[in-house]
Amino acid sequence: MTVNPLYHHTHERLEEEQVWIQQAKSNPELFGPLYKKYHEPIFRYIHQRMDDTEMAFDVTSQVFMKALKNIHKYENRGVPFGSWLYRIAKSELYQSFRDKQALRTVNVESVTLFEMMDEMDEDQSEINKKILFRALGKLKEEPLQLIEMRFFERRSFKEIGEILDITENNAKVKCFRALEKLKKYFHEK
Repeated sequence: MTVNPLYHHTHERLEEEQVWIQQAKSNPELFGPLYKKYHEPIFRYIHQRMDDTEMAFDVTSQVFMKALKNIHKYENRGVPFGSWLYRIAKSELYQSFRDKQALRTVNVESVTLFEMMDEMDEDQSEINKKILFRALGKLKEEPLQLIEMRFFERRSFKEIGEILDITENNAKVKCFRALEKLKKYFHEK
């Protein structure tokens, strides 16, 4: 699986980000570089899950307002600041779904389905997208979210663990189980 540079940072980029965070903690007006860096990816994350542009903008705004208000609580855990933002985004999405009873969607156009199927040990020439979409639709929230983060967003297990507040090893196990469930649904008649 290839690494997505949007989600994987060099040591230097992590250090630069920590400087921005410390500056924003002492002066909220200096939150700008973090906002600029993460606004678009957070918006895409939210929009892919609700498929309503206006509501996605509203939820994204809530995420950044909450982040700015609570930046003093942020603790560096060796992963990008974005992992903390994604946890806030996940929480705000769920709150939005509860408040507005919005329908959850998955935008699979950007997914590299062939890579996902490779991981499932399937022959690429036999992929039946309709069966795959049906199988994805049968997954419960948590396995679907794990598959989205791992294969759609190409996140590392460490980042998935940070977002879900679980260990890296637990993220690996849960991703494996989600993939096994997807295989089962894919092969059902």
